[in-house]
Amino acid sequence: MSPSAPLRIALIAREPDHPLLAGARRLLERDGHLTVGPDEPADVVLLKARDARSLRRAEQYQRAGTPVLNSAAATADCQDRSLMERTARAAGLPFAPTLATGVLGELPWSGPVVVKSLRSRKEDLVARPDTLGRWRELAALWPAEPVLLQRPVDGDGWDRKVWVVGGEVFAEQRRSELAPGAPARRPWAPDDRERALALAAGPAFGLQVYGVDLLIGPDGPVVVDVNAFPGVRHQAGAPEALAALVLRTARR
Repeated sequence: MSPSAPLRIALIAREPDHPLLAGARRLLERDGHLTVGPDEPADVVLLKARDARSLRRAEQYQRAGTPVLNSAAATADCQDRSLMERTARAAGLPFAPTLATGVLGELPWSGPVVVKSLRSRKEDLVARPDTLGRWRELAALWPAEPVLLQRPVDGDGWDRKVWVVGGEVFAEQRRSELAPGAPARRPWAPDDRERALALAAGPAFGLQVYGVDLLIGPDGPVVVDVNAFPGVRHQAGAPEALAALVLRTARR
């Protein structure tokens, strides 16, 4: 492919008009590159979906030699929360410890915990039952749900959201979904340790576009989640970073 030839960029996305994708696409199309359908020949693929059909499409592109951001395997791995912890710990990343796994309706109450669906997906279970009554409510609503239980990290009620796009770091704080009160966000810049943790997660999980959720524990930042191709919004420069990553990836 000539360095000046237009690129064909395929989107495999649940929300093709998500602001990050739409912004990057506008920049690339402005420079003459083309967006094609998810089953058409392409020079690079953006995978922002986690369902089985989308992953199969991405795998087909990869078998044909087309680079996919992020790979189907890396995207699928981030849906397995047990594997997520093992991967993070193998890379030396501090991660919220798992206390137990099992089917929610069969697990005993053991005090305040964070309970999460074992498989990360849209509208999955993430809650912090601090009382036996709340635990029983969740067990009645999700009796057959495979879950893991994590030890709560008692921070300040704010989640540290760090997003990495092709090595560029973007961040903000959001009111924890497990804390009372309306959702809110505020500007925030990670310190050197938090930034290093986020950047180390990329090679550990095989991701180029990803998010890392941090909480501040008694010994410093703790990773509680890693997301493949997250919904980065309200971050100046993120579409430009994604467009630049697409160009670098396609022309390697």
